[in-house]
Amino acid sequence: MLRKYLVFCLFLSLIVFSCKDEEVGPILNIGASPEFTAPTANASYILKEADALKNFATFTWTAAEYGFQAGVNYTLEMALTAEKFKEPVALGSVNALTLIPTIGKINSIIIAKGKPGGEPVSVEFRIAATVNPDIPTIYSKSLVVNVTPYESVIEYPKLQVPGSYQGWNPADQKTVIFSAKSDGKFEGFVFMKPNTEYKYTVGPSWDLNYGDDGADGSLDKNGANITAPAEGLYKLNVNINSLKHEKLRTSWGLIGSSTPKGWDSDQDLIYDETTNTLKITLNLKAGEIKFRANDDWGINLGDDGANRSLEYGGANIAIATEGKYSVELFLNRAIYTYKLTKI
Repeated sequence: MLRKYLVFCLFLSLIVFSCKDEEVGPILNIGASPEFTAPTANASYILKEADALKNFATFTWTAAEYGFQAGVNYTLEMALTAEKFKEPVALGSVNALTLIPTIGKINSIIIAKGKPGGEPVSVEFRIAATVNPDIPTIYSKSLVVNVTPYESVIEYPKLQVPGSYQGWNPADQKTVIFSAKSDGKFEGFVFMKPNTEYKYTVGPSWDLNYGDDGADGSLDKNGANITAPAEGLYKLNVNINSLKHEKLRTSWGLIGSSTPKGWDSDQDLIYDETTNTLKITLNLKAGEIKFRANDDWGINLGDDGANRSLEYGGANIAIATEGKYSVELFLNRAIYTYKLTKI
C-alpha cells in the first residue's frame, strides 16, 4: 500500500511541474545591440542648398536581439559630437533596418544648433531600438561623420534706412535694420557720415516713409528728416507698432581676462566700411572675452550657447589657447555674430 502511495505522489508532482513549465512565457534575454553597416564612419559630406531634397546617406544596421520574436521600432538619432547625445534629434522611426534622411533635414538641424554654414562640424548618429515602454531601450554605438552645412538664409522683416549718407536710396539692402522676432520691433547698426539726415521706409520705395517732425522720438508719416550730426556706427531701434524710435552712437571694444588689459579696459574695434564689420587683431591669453559698447556694461554682448551667435548680457566667450587672433564682430545682420581666427 505504501509503495502505491509513493508512486501516486511522484506522478502528481510530475503533473504539477509540467503545468508550471507550460506557464512560462517569453524570457527577456537582450543579446546584440544594433550595429551600423552603412555609411562609413568618419566620412566627410559637403552639403549644397541645391541638393536639399536629395538623400544625405543611406543608413543601414543589424537587428537588435531580445531573446524572443518582437516588433522592434528603430529610431535614427543625430547630435553634434560635442553634445554627447545630451540633446539628440530624431531623424525618423521605422520597423525596418534602413532609413534615408534628406540633405535639407541634416543641414537644418546643424544650423538650428548654432553652427555656421561653410565650416565643417563633427556629427554623430545612433540607433535607438525599442519594443515597449517596459523594456529598456537598446542603443547602438555611435557613428561619427564630418559635415559641412550650407548657410540657411532666414528672411527677417526689414526696415530701410535711406539718407544723405548713402544717396537717399531706399533700395540699398546694406542699410537696413531687422525685426529678429518678427514682432514689429526693429534693431540694427548703421554707419553714418557727419551731419547725416535719414528716414525710415517700409520696403525699398518711398511709398510709406517715416520721419520725426518734432525730433521727439515719435515717428510721423512723411515726417521731417532725422539727424545724426556726428560720424559713427549708430544703434537704431524702431517700434513700428507704437511709432517710436531711438538712436545711439556707439564705439565697440573687446574686454576680458584674455585681453592685454584684462577686465579693466577695452581693446577698441575698428569699423571696416568695405565689409561693414568691426575688427581687431591682437594677442589673447587663455581665458574669456566679451564685446561691449562705449566702454560701458550697459550694452554688452556674450554667447550663451557657445554657438557664435551673440546675446545682450550673454555668457563670457572662452578662449582656449593663447595666440594671435583676428576678431570680427558682425552687427550688420538680424542675429549678431562673431568670428575668431587664430593667426
